[in-house]
Amino acid sequence: MGKTFERIDGRLRGFIEQQPVFFTATAPLSGDGTVNLSPKGLKGSLVVLDDVTVAYLDFAGSNAETIAHLRENGRITVMWCAFQGPPSIVRVHGRGEPVFRDDPRFPELLARFPGIDPAGHGLRAIIVVTAELVRDTCGFAVPFMAYEEERDLHGQYFGRKDDEALSDYFTRKDDIATSIDGLPGLPLPLPPTPAGHAS
Repeated sequence: MGKTFERIDGRLRGFIEQQPVFFTATAPLSGDGTVNLSPKGLKGSLVVLDDVTVAYLDFAGSNAETIAHLRENGRITVMWCAFQGPPSIVRVHGRGEPVFRDDPRFPELLARFPGIDPAGHGLRAIIVVTAELVRDTCGFAVPFMAYEEERDLHGQYFGRKDDEALSDYFTRKDDIATSIDGLPGLPLPLPPTPAGHAS
């Protein structure tokens, strides 16, 4: 049976922090708009900021649907599921906000991710999610799967790009400055990496 919680603490927080992968779901307000579901990984790229807030690093990619949807309406669901150990699925339904590189809050938020080199993965934004509903369900049908290791392809590819090259990469892609459905996506040109985190 599913349970509802007011806070992300204790067992829930421990569960979230142990998972090597999570998923985010967003959608535009338009009824015929494109629903987006994204897998996220890289150890250390998600943190629980407090008992109602999680944040994760938004790295370079070939689109920016999550950012576009959050800029339009803020709705987001983040999901973790157990592929090992006792079965469980945790969802945080809430409001998300992309905090971009030129936001005064960016350096302080980035400091909450000490194990991540932002220049090594083309960091675009930090997504901050405030929980409105936290749900825990059984996960009985989720299969057992073993975590082996992180892929290094993303870091190899984007770690070679300085800020100028990264901004050029984003400009050349069709669905970064504007979403698939024509919503404003990642603001370009990309602001420089904050001082102290030069690429």
